[in-house]
Amino acid sequence: MKYDLHIHSKYSADGLLEPKRIVEIARTRGLSGIAVTDHNTIKGALKAKKYETDDLKVICGSEISTERGEVIGLFISSEIKSTTFQEVVEEVKEQDGIVVLPHPFDDVRRTGIYPEKGDIKLIDCVETFNSRCLRQKYNDKAAQFAGENGLSVAAGSDAHFAREVGKAGIITQEDNIRDALIKGDLNVFGEKTSIVNLVLTKMVKTWRTSGWGR
Repeated sequence: MKYDLHIHSKYSADGLLEPKRIVEIARTRGLSGIAVTDHNTIKGALKAKKYETDDLKVICGSEISTERGEVIGLFISSEIKSTTFQEVVEEVKEQDGIVVLPHPFDDVRRTGIYPEKGDIKLIDCVETFNSRCLRQKYNDKAAQFAGENGLSVAAGSDAHFAREVGKAGIITQEDNIRDALIKGDLNVFGEKTSIVNLVLTKMVKTWRTSGWGR
């Protein structure tokens, strides 16, 4: 079972992919499932969920901005309304969701949370491979933090373009992906994306937020 747990659709301000297209690409690349995690909304995930099949599971998620950085909620069913870290975690947990820290030590993007000891009890998983971390040391630091604090791990491509889907994720023998993440019964795989994709993402966001893309 192979899952990419961090993908963005056109419902992210910096994304272009149609949810249906994401599902089609994931299937052709041999994935067993994906998590659509658009910025501050589950709209893309809900759209993608409509195209779920017996051989490709779609996990509803969102990458939520907080005052400390971004948090991913997986297995959620309604929009997260809060914007503070503590309250976002509470909202995710109230939906029986899983709290994931994406790219927590990335000093280039600076959108991840730098976790502290007091955060450990609030976190379910740490993203220990993100294809868009330009320096491997950021993923390594995330893996070290997870290991030292007994936290489970997650991974994903952070795809914004078709060519990135499936570049990273987790492999498990568990039929229940949620259980696999909680128990840590999985292995991480991944390869880095090109810096060109990060630059293009910035351009897409500027284009869309300026109104030119409407």
